[in-house]
Amino acid sequence: MTDKRRSMTPAKILALSGSSRRDSLNSRLLRAAAAMLEEAGAEVTLADLAEYEMPLYNGDLENRDGPPENQACLKALFRDHAGLLIAAPEYNSSITPLLKNTIDWVSRPTPGDDGPSPYRGKIAALLAASPGALGGLRGLAHVRQILTTLGVIVLPQQQALPRAGSAFDEAGGLADERTADGVRSLCDALVDAVRRWQD
Repeated sequence: MTDKRRSMTPAKILALSGSSRRDSLNSRLLRAAAAMLEEAGAEVTLADLAEYEMPLYNGDLENRDGPPENQACLKALFRDHAGLLIAAPEYNSSITPLLKNTIDWVSRPTPGDDGPSPYRGKIAALLAASPGALGGLRGLAHVRQILTTLGVIVLPQQQALPRAGSAFDEAGGLADERTADGVRSLCDALVDAVRRWQD
């Protein structure tokens, strides 16, 4: 019998990590979650922000030189996907400069759009991983607030992974079954929400 989920239009989801650090815990969590999204029938694009370098947003720089080339690439990626999966590291109880700068540049107006249009109506799910006991939970509140302001529908369900240094197995999956079930539940909720929105 064919799995009903797989017979439906694939949910297009853009997955990105707010860290460019090699072997980042959040990037590892994102890859594990992206595999779960694909198992649920989603079409996933993993975007490595290290490949989309942009200067720190500065209005004078924007007026003088225009937006960086990578802004157009990222705006196109955001427009082309109905869902977002974001693994957001916590820096000093808040969002990372890399992720905030990316969000800011993509929100800037360019010919043909008013700025926030690549965000409006998107559905997002949030993840975080941290070596600490809270798993990056405090930073997720800020990510949620920013995305909501831009018109993103952020799922109330989220997943924070504490003590993440020992959370992964040799294959890159989540070693703890309960944790894996929580991430899978979040991924399933995102896929279902995106499919409903696309339909």
